[in-house]
Amino acid sequence: MFDWLQNLSDWLIYSVFNIAQGTKLGDALNFFVYDTIKILILLFIITTVMGVVNSYFPVDKIRNYLSRNKLFGLEYLFASTFGAITPFCSCSSVPLFIGFVKGGIPLGVTFAFLITSPLVNEVAIAMFIGMFGLKATLIYVSSGILLGMIGGFILGKLKLEKHLSPWVQGVLANAEKEGDLEEEKLTFSKRLPSIFREAFLIIKGVFWYIIIGIGIGAMMHGFIPTGFFEAYISKENPFAVPIVVILGVPMYSNAAGVLPIIQVFVQKGIPIGTAIAFMMAVVGLSIPEATMLKKVMTWKLIAIFFGVVATCIIISGYVFNLIL
Repeated sequence: MFDWLQNLSDWLIYSVFNIAQGTKLGDALNFFVYDTIKILILLFIITTVMGVVNSYFPVDKIRNYLSRNKLFGLEYLFASTFGAITPFCSCSSVPLFIGFVKGGIPLGVTFAFLITSPLVNEVAIAMFIGMFGLKATLIYVSSGILLGMIGGFILGKLKLEKHLSPWVQGVLANAEKEGDLEEEKLTFSKRLPSIFREAFLIIKGVFWYIIIGIGIGAMMHGFIPTGFFEAYISKENPFAVPIVVILGVPMYSNAAGVLPIIQVFVQKGIPIGTAIAFMMAVVGLSIPEATMLKKVMTWKLIAIFFGVVATCIIISGYVFNLIL
């Protein structure tokens, strides 16, 4: 699919810039040019497609639907799927999480959204397809949605509403159902300019994360020898997955920033499940997210949330290592 791009990268680095093929610098620059262009192309295509989806299923309408209907457990699937089609990182998901809680949506269902949203979005999907192929992407997306459903269900069954902040408890006690917003009837052609505009805004917002992430990945690709990481985090080490998850939780990045690094980890010998578990911990859980959540939760609830999600990520890492 991208053979033309690889040929372009080879020509640019090895012919135009006259950098010798097979050198560390040449390999690093070739990796950088190829991955940057490929990811930006995929990102534009997928953000445009998801923009079409979001234009017909606005946030407020879905929030009102979830708060008003008994769905016999399917609400976890809907909330997790909605999280997957919204382009938010862990911190930018928090304001929408607050809106869901204020809207009267059950806490477990709201957690399902919060868990999935930073893990699965058009940015992650576009980059994942380009780096690991369609099969791995489908498994990753499915596991991200499933992780949100299971995590949300567990957190919902724990009846943790008492650990919400007093402000949120007051809002919940007096919450009034909002009326359905009147949907503006627009033709597809009239929606398209705003869809393209939103796609470019998303790309603009993550552009430097992509550049920095691919830059770090390119340096690692060109200058770190194969097997370097494998010596420390190999598939034979039964504790590799929990170790990388514990290391990843204090960090903070979005998918655009961390996925190029994960790609190089895999190329250098780290099992893909272990690498993805690290990515999920970095993207899905973070200290900035915990700080923002303190506005609506007690520290005890935040600790329970992080513990449940981290455990689910560790299990996902082991499963990935078995099937990929």
